[in-house]
Amino acid sequence: MQLLDKIDLPKPEEKITLYGVSWNQYDTLVSMFLDQFPNLRMTFLEGTLEIMGTSSEHERLKTIIARLLEMYAVEKRISLNGYGNTTFRKEAKQRGLEPDECYCFAELQDVPDIAIEIALTSGGVDKLAVYQGLGVTEVWFWQNNQFVLYRLQEGIYHKIANSEFLPDLDLALLAQFVSYENQTEAVIAYRDALSS
Repeated sequence: MQLLDKIDLPKPEEKITLYGVSWNQYDTLVSMFLDQFPNLRMTFLEGTLEIMGTSSEHERLKTIIARLLEMYAVEKRISLNGYGNTTFRKEAKQRGLEPDECYCFAELQDVPDIAIEIALTSGGVDKLAVYQGLGVTEVWFWQNNQFVLYRLQEGIYHKIANSEFLPDLDLALLAQFVSYENQTEAVIAYRDALSS
């Protein structure tokens, strides 16, 4: 595969962008790399492929956010089912990626209801355009120590203040516990804050 000759795997939080990539090339790269290198994320949008390496900080943030959100769901008795960073692809839309974390409410579906992205660096492929083509209803970005949410309405993402799936979730309160070094302590402290 000639495309492989062009690829040096990215360092943590480094992005490599390739242009003119066919769907078959993208599909082959996903099959070859993602099982071997779980710290890689591949974002494909109409022939443009971005490959990013995730850092330990990136992985820490996605994990603590997931643990906090899952604990919230348990405390509120909300049926929340996760896919982790599963690859979602739609050849007809020429789009594919791996969310950092993603969830469905109630039963698992073909695409998640919510995708969470850790944005430590800027630029690159427009992930909202990819999510739009996949039909993911809400996309949550963690950037600059806060959540920024978008909801797909009539085919266009609109910035929203609160999740429509979780209208009672206080995102500012949740954000206070993301910076904890000890994840278990963060989850316990967040649970205590919710019950007070």
